[in-house]
Amino acid sequence: MEEDRNDIIIVGGGIAGSTCALLLARAGFSVLLLERGPQAGSKNCSGGRLYTHSLELIHPGFTQTAPLERLITQERLSLLTDGSMTTLDHRQPATAACSWSVLRARFDPWLMAQAETAGAQCLTDVLVDSLIIEKGRVVGVNIGDDKLYASLVILAEGANTLLAEQHQLTPKPAPKTMSTGVKEILALPREKIEERFGLEDNQGCAWLFAGQPTGGKIGGGFLYTNRDSLSLGVVCNLSALGRVPRSLPQMLEEFKSHPLLRPLLKGAELMEYSAHLIPEGGLNHLPPLTGDGWLLVGDAARLCLHTGHTVRGMDLAVISAQSAAVTLINARLHGYSASALAAYSQHLQRSSLWPLMEQYRRLPEMLLTSPHLFNAYPPLTADLLHDLFDVSGATSPPLRKLLWRHARKAGLWRLLKDSLKGARSL
Repeated sequence: MEEDRNDIIIVGGGIAGSTCALLLARAGFSVLLLERGPQAGSKNCSGGRLYTHSLELIHPGFTQTAPLERLITQERLSLLTDGSMTTLDHRQPATAACSWSVLRARFDPWLMAQAETAGAQCLTDVLVDSLIIEKGRVVGVNIGDDKLYASLVILAEGANTLLAEQHQLTPKPAPKTMSTGVKEILALPREKIEERFGLEDNQGCAWLFAGQPTGGKIGGGFLYTNRDSLSLGVVCNLSALGRVPRSLPQMLEEFKSHPLLRPLLKGAELMEYSAHLIPEGGLNHLPPLTGDGWLLVGDAARLCLHTGHTVRGMDLAVISAQSAAVTLINARLHGYSASALAAYSQHLQRSSLWPLMEQYRRLPEMLLTSPHLFNAYPPLTADLLHDLFDVSGATSPPLRKLLWRHARKAGLWRLLKDSLKGARSL
């Protein structure tokens, strides 16, 4: 089999895997990319929003040719109760926008095609059963009765790291470090999307929700406008999900029927339904990233970031792929031992990804220990604004008294603790 040996085998044709294949093929490696879905993106169900900065460095001008959906010019954050919505709404000119909504079933095949153009061999509908390990070193993959060998195997299998866990390369993640989400793609005519969301041309909206979508548990809802569809979903922390009386699909149905969201979805038709895992443990819960003959990238390395106001995974997947490629290019002459691959962590730490992960290192734990951010503050905010805008004929109290009344209702000590926690974690 030595004559069939590849330099690199990559398992997973998502953004991290295809970016790795693209960069390594450009550098002259023989690369075999294996994707279990019938096409790239068919198993990927991200929300999905792509920040363009990292991929722009690798593929300048890609936004002119890639199958992107809408340029995000509206940012909305909402606290929901059963009957109210409190929203922070920011709008910006297209020249200041830095992200696009994407549908992975369209985008991922395009990115894989770029890797193929660079010289990578990309195969779809291929399920890797296990890794080949000889004398403690990963040397290839098993596909049914076939064995494929390589100098190094990159695992880009996503958040559900079955191969890495099967061979005890990484531990099974703790439930509190993972979230699970369900998502629907809802077809809606382009003109209705633009009319209902106040959009023009290729402008788009990214909207995150907390409170009602997950029944006050840690998580939230999301909505992204695509060209002629909406991506709508609910995400909940795995440790909280077991204590919720409703299932995620039930949460999504109740979210869709919210009286203030329902008019935006009127007439939309279901095109696609999917579920997926999201790593949200942050820097304190990263698995081992490398070992003898193997390396993790993207969601498999649990490099994902939920900051409260946005969720970032795709651009971090590109950065991790770039760091991996630099590591392998430098190690090419010396082999891919565990010690040589340890430089991967150093390259990550020098990237733009690491300061971001450091900045929000404490945030996941803060959210886990402050559940009232999701169950108490949305109704508190709604009650405060109702009293502020209510005109019933009686004299309204001064604003300072109104704020004081609601602060006391929430609990001054709790507000102080949450403020201090937030200050330390952001």
